[in-house]
Amino acid sequence: MEILENFSLKKYNTFGIEAKAKQFVAVHSPEELQEVLATHPNEKKFILGGGSNMLLTQDVDALVIHIDLKGKKIIDANDNFVWVEAQAGENWHEFVLWTIEQDFGGLENMSLIPGNVGTTPVQNIGAYGTEIKDTFVSCQAMHIATQEIKNFTNADCHFGYRESIFKNEVKGQFVITSVIFKLTKRNHHINISYGDITGELAKKGITQPTLKDVSNAVIAIRQSKLPDPKELGNSGSFFKNPILPKADFESIHKKFPEMRFFEVSPTEVKVPAGWLIEQAGFKGKRFGDAGIHKNQALVLVNYGNATGQEIVAVSKNIQETIFNTFGIHIEAEVNII
Repeated sequence: MEILENFSLKKYNTFGIEAKAKQFVAVHSPEELQEVLATHPNEKKFILGGGSNMLLTQDVDALVIHIDLKGKKIIDANDNFVWVEAQAGENWHEFVLWTIEQDFGGLENMSLIPGNVGTTPVQNIGAYGTEIKDTFVSCQAMHIATQEIKNFTNADCHFGYRESIFKNEVKGQFVITSVIFKLTKRNHHINISYGDITGELAKKGITQPTLKDVSNAVIAIRQSKLPDPKELGNSGSFFKNPILPKADFESIHKKFPEMRFFEVSPTEVKVPAGWLIEQAGFKGKRFGDAGIHKNQALVLVNYGNATGQEIVAVSKNIQETIFNTFGIHIEAEVNII
């Protein structure tokens, strides 16, 4: 392991923001992670995964530890289910494709989400009607201060909408090193009820979709709406879809009867943030090298040399306009550093 000084993070964040790390090291095993943490007890540390859910607004005055642990394996199975463990540094989309190749079901609706396996429980990532919590069994995590390994079960993680214990009660205290998923081996639950999946399958004449069919449909939809970070810097959806108490929503809905919504419980309603942003006139707008993607209003983009501060300024402009127009506050899903 070599600790590098004044290291550029431009290639390590999907927004493609130029920022420097005071120090940088990549770790490839729990043992290397333990060594780095143990030998630098008093230095500020910044844990870096796939760099897909963050916006750098400044240089990182810390020891940046890039989690590059690789590997995946079947740890248990029966006639109906299989338990698969993936190391934290595995690319999420590549891991999803691998599970589909094995005919293991449960992750196909989350194809093409950027990032690595280790950060998926932090955000409780989700797409097209599924979330990590639906298949997550447990994860192993190393305590940064003591280097002790702790196992977090599904219940321990306190999963919510884009929320977990790792964003709240134990934020900044642990590094996830591996995750275990419980997937189906047969009688797969094919979920095509959300978004445009049904329409995409119909275009291809598919009436009895396989896991691969669903994954391909999700990939096609995402590619039609979302820019490839390798070509246009972005972090996927920048904002969470706001969830409102039903009574508050009904009051707002009277003023804006065309507003789209989804009931998430008897007392709560989810409003698509992308719809709000598009109605406010931001879709496709550009402010210098920062802007809003032309095909998906939820996605903020770096057209080349935008700074993190410039993208934050655009996001705040959007938030203020949405609140002033609709009386709804939208929160950033991306971590602003």
